[in-house]
Amino acid sequence: MNKKGRLFHIGITGSYGGLNLGDEAILRSIIEPLQKSLNVKLTVFSRNADDTHRRHNVDKAIPVRQMARDEVTPEIEGLDLLILGGGGILFDSEVKAFLREVQIAHELGVPVMVYAVSAGPLQEAANQTLVRDCLNQAAIVTVRDRKTYHLLEEIGVRRETIVTADPAFLLAAEPLSDDVMKLEGLEGDEPLVGMSVREPGGAAPDLKEEKYHTLLANVADYMVERFGARVVFVPMEREVQDMQHAHAVVARMLRPQYATVLKGDYSAGQILSLVNHFRFALGMRLHFLIFAIKCGVPFVALPYASKVHGLLEYLHIEMPPLELVNEGRLIAYLDKLWDHQEELKAAMRQALPELTAKARQTHEIAVQFLQAQDQDKDMAPTSIST
Repeated sequence: MNKKGRLFHIGITGSYGGLNLGDEAILRSIIEPLQKSLNVKLTVFSRNADDTHRRHNVDKAIPVRQMARDEVTPEIEGLDLLILGGGGILFDSEVKAFLREVQIAHELGVPVMVYAVSAGPLQEAANQTLVRDCLNQAAIVTVRDRKTYHLLEEIGVRRETIVTADPAFLLAAEPLSDDVMKLEGLEGDEPLVGMSVREPGGAAPDLKEEKYHTLLANVADYMVERFGARVVFVPMEREVQDMQHAHAVVARMLRPQYATVLKGDYSAGQILSLVNHFRFALGMRLHFLIFAIKCGVPFVALPYASKVHGLLEYLHIEMPPLELVNEGRLIAYLDKLWDHQEELKAAMRQALPELTAKARQTHEIAVQFLQAQDQDKDMAPTSIST
């Protein structure tokens, strides 16, 4: 695309700077296409501005959760567009925080684009009203799964809503150092099975910690015995809870010597490269599963939220919610998919081009909107002094 033209000031707000590699994959996949397509100045509203500056090539990162409303307002006032998202950010316990900048933008007349988000759980009436009012005033609303589309419709969002795909389908792999497999103790001949866990919390309120730790430990032992595998735990939130929960699962295993928790501090693109080394994967976190799809690695998902169900539906993979899965059922399902890996790989190969195109569509919608706004300004009549 031609980058000539005026400078666009774009703000991006969401769950960034929280050291979640899935969210950082989203942010990189929003930033880089914008920088290639347009002349842009990017401001990221971040939980950790220093981390955002370190990981991403942006003009400005603002520690938004440490700032009062009147401190944030001037940072939004001069924007040509405020992007909300992507990611699963519209859920009860945090939706008010994530929508604060959107409310300010509406008050200032700054256009808002909702960028490939997921929603839910949204049980509280006040939160449903807040989401409805904010999204009905948005210039553009895109979501990354049909479950979110239907949820927004149910709570009264009447703005046209476009179903696209997670921006992370655009993420490029980044190179790893030559000795990384040795440093992580993954040089053996046994097949590597990646595993992803997550913490209970607002986005996963029904997750019962002890139950799922025991379930995953037993399944990990089964993969060691049945497939001769080494189980590799991939912390997508290394500095928050994933490390602790991964080690808690390993501690419950009968054969913990065949399990590894990744020790290095990797970028999202480097984790994508690591996933390429896996024979199979079993995961909870959505972006771990997206990385598996991008790498063609067969997987079993443990869906704790609608956003994971939405991805599985797209691939026509049936899997009950995590709270309904017992050890026997999961092992039977794992056995079945292990024996049908080529079919699952074929399904992923077939789905990936469309998912990538849908992810690119979100970006193209943003670019078209900004270019249209620019043309409207050029066509506006100018005042002539006499």
